Amino acid sequence: MCTVIVRVPEDPAVPTRLLAIRDEDPDRPWHPLGAWWPDEHPGVVGVHDVRAGGAWLAADPATTRLAVLLNRADTSPLADDAVLSRGTLPLASVEGTLGDAPPPTRGFNLLEVGPEGSRVVSWDGESLRAVPLAPGTHMIAHDDLDDPRTARITTWLPRFAEAPEPQDDDAWWDDWLAIVAESAALAATDDRALIRDHRHLGIPTLSLMVAVASVGGDAAELDVRDATLPAPGVWGRIGF
Repeated sequence: MCTVIVRVPEDPAVPTRLLAIRDEDPDRPWHPLGAWWPDEHPGVVGVHDVRAGGAWLAADPATTRLAVLLNRADTSPLADDAVLSRGTLPLASVEGTLGDAPPPTRGFNLLEVGPEGSRVVSWDGESLRAVPLAPGTHMIAHDDLDDPRTARITTWLPRFAEAPEPQDDDAWWDDWLAIVAESAALAATDDRALIRDHRHLGIPTLSLMVAVASVGGDAAELDVRDATLPAPGVWGRIGF
């Protein structure tokens, strides 16, 4: 049940900015941002899921592409031993090999940002859809893009949309992090929370880390940074 905030600029000369919060089982091993696939995916950097070998977030500076994976429920009849890890999807996305066929995975939302623009690819076990992102500020979680059924989106999307346009400096994310800090006054079990704890729902996932990225624009830049939270499900001072 991760959360992503993304701002698509009106002016294509300006980079797309995003902030992503990763929710995962703290006992599932992972590596922070790095080049973890030098043989299979040379040049690609990302956040590495050690158990399955894939990525939560992947980026390729050579092609100025970035993808972030969010889980969503599905109705797929596939048995657990018949599904492909969703962590393969961000890697395929940044290399341009994702394809248009329904994948043999559990449900997902995949944010893709690249030279052609930004879109969310969604799979619920029945239909595969791609929704382009119009200029403006958007949020993605476990339902649809900007979904009013999702409490954290209805609560915080207006606040992120009102935040000043990020400037071209080393700390453009400060205004967005201030909103995340504000949201942390809520209990991590609150449906509106951005920093989350799902154990009361029988799901062993908590917010573990935050990543920010600036992609594209006239400079064709790709700047990705990450930071681990002080403790699972706990907000505190972080540094990228």
